[in-house]
Amino acid sequence: MATLIRSKLSNKLSNAATTVSNKSQAKVSGMFARMGFQAATNEEALGFVACDDLDYDHRQGMQMDILTSDEMGGEGSGEGGGVDGDSHYQRDGTGPPRSASKDGDPANELTEARPKITAWEAGWNVTNAIQGMFVLGLPYAILHGGYLGLFLIIFAAVVCCYTGKILIACLYEEDEDGQLVRVRDSYVDIANACCAPRFPALGGHIVNVAQIIELVMTCILYVVVSGNLMYNSFPNMPISQKSWAIIATAALLPCAFLKNLKSVSKFSLLCTMAHFVINVLVIAYCLSRARDWAWDKVKFYIDVKKFPISIGIIVFSYTSQIFLPSLEGNMSKPSEFHCMMNWTHIAACILKGLFALVAYLTWADTTKEVITDNLPSTIRAVVNLFLVSKALLSYPLPFFAAVEVLEKSFFQDGGRAIFPDCYAGDGRLKSWGLSLRCLLVVFTLLMAIYVPHFALLMGLTGSLTGAGLCFLLPSLFHLRLLWRKLLWHQVFFDVAIFVIGGICSISGFIHSMEGLIEAFKYNIHE
Repeated sequence: MATLIRSKLSNKLSNAATTVSNKSQAKVSGMFARMGFQAATNEEALGFVACDDLDYDHRQGMQMDILTSDEMGGEGSGEGGGVDGDSHYQRDGTGPPRSASKDGDPANELTEARPKITAWEAGWNVTNAIQGMFVLGLPYAILHGGYLGLFLIIFAAVVCCYTGKILIACLYEEDEDGQLVRVRDSYVDIANACCAPRFPALGGHIVNVAQIIELVMTCILYVVVSGNLMYNSFPNMPISQKSWAIIATAALLPCAFLKNLKSVSKFSLLCTMAHFVINVLVIAYCLSRARDWAWDKVKFYIDVKKFPISIGIIVFSYTSQIFLPSLEGNMSKPSEFHCMMNWTHIAACILKGLFALVAYLTWADTTKEVITDNLPSTIRAVVNLFLVSKALLSYPLPFFAAVEVLEKSFFQDGGRAIFPDCYAGDGRLKSWGLSLRCLLVVFTLLMAIYVPHFALLMGLTGSLTGAGLCFLLPSLFHLRLLWRKLLWHQVFFDVAIFVIGGICSISGFIHSMEGLIEAFKYNIHE
C-alpha cells in the first residue's frame, strides 16, 4: 500500500514538473520568436508567435525606428491630452536611423539620406495647398451664401483640420507595448486596409480614381483661369477666351517631358510670394473703398439653387488630405503634426474669411467668378498677368502627380499592370508614353475650351472629389480601422461629418451639373 501511494505521488510530481518545464520553454520560445529568432516547434510557442504576428511584421519586415528610453521620456510627456497619433510615436526622426537591409538595397539608402522637414516647413507646404489661387472664387461663394457662406468657411476649416488628423491616425497601430507604430505610408494603404481581406485592392483603386479626377480637374482649372484672366485683361484685343486658353496650353506642352519636379520646385516660393502680393493689392484696393461697402447686401438669405455650388468651392479650397500622409512621414517630429494642422487651418480660415468678405462688400451683387475681373482696368492687367504666371507655373505640380498615379496604376504595377511599361530599360520614357502625356495636356485644354466656367468647375470638383477625400473617406476609414479604440464623441463626430459631407457632396454635385447644363443651354460665358 505504501509502495502504491509512493508511486502515485512520484507520478504526479513528475507530471507537474514536466508541465512547468513545457510552459517555461513555450514562454522562452515565444520571447525569442518576437526577437526574430526561429520559434520552437512547441504548439504553445507557435500559438504565442501567431498572436504576436503583427508586432513581428512591423519590427522585422518594415524596419521601424526605435526610440531610446531617454528620448521617449522627453517627447511623450508633453502631449498627454492629444488626439490619436499625437504622442508616443515609434518613428520620431530623433531616434537612431534605420538599419540598412541585408542586400544593400539602394532605395533604402536613398530613404535614409532623405532629409526630414520641420513643423514650420510642413506648415508652409500645407499653407501653399490651402491658400492657393483658388481663394479668388471665395467672394463668389459669399455672393450666394451671405453670412452662412462665412460660417461655412470656418466650418470647413475645422472639419478639414480634424479629418486630416484622423487620417494620419489611421497610419498607426499600437504594438504590444502600447507604442504607436507607423504601419501604412499613404492614403491608398489606408483604403486597402479598410477593404481587406475580401477586396484588398478596391479601396486603393477608389482613392486613385478620386485623386486622378481631382488632379486633372485642377489642371483644367488652371487653364480655364489663365484664359479667363487674359481675356479680361485685354478685352480690346481680337482674341477670344478660348484662343487665350490655347496659347496658355502651348506654353504648358513642355510639361509632358518632365522627369521630376526639381526644375519646377524652385519657382514655388516665388509663385507663393507673388500670390501673397496680389492678395494684399486686392485687399488694399477694397479697403480704399471702405466707405462704399455694401453691408446691407450681406444677409442670412441664401440662393438655394446656387449655394450648394458655393459649398463645393469652399471645400475645394481646403483640399490637402491627398499629400498629408507623405508630409507627416517626412517630418522630423511627427508629434508636432497636430499643432501644425491647427495653426495652418486657423490662419487659412481667418485670411480666407477676411478676403472673401472684404471683396464681396466692395463689389456686392456685381461680384464675378474670379474676383480680379472686378478690378479697374488700370491695375487689372498687371494683377492678372501675375496670376496667369502663377497658374502656368503651378500647372506642372498636379499634372506630374496625375501622371505618376496613372503610370503606377496602368503601366508600372509589375505583373498586374494593364499595359506594358512606358519606360525603357535605361529609364527613358518611350515615345508612345510621351504621346500619352501630350494627350493629357490636350485633354485639359479641350475641357477648358468647352467648359470655361471657373466657379462651376471648382464647385463640381469640390463636391465630387473634394468632399470625398476630405470628409467622407477619412471619417469612414477612422471608424473602420479604430472602432474599438474610439470614444463616443469621436464616433459621433465621424458619423456627423460623414452624413453632412454626403449631403453637401450630393447636393453640390447636382446643382453644379445643373449650372453647367444651363450655361450650355443659354450659351453663358461667365
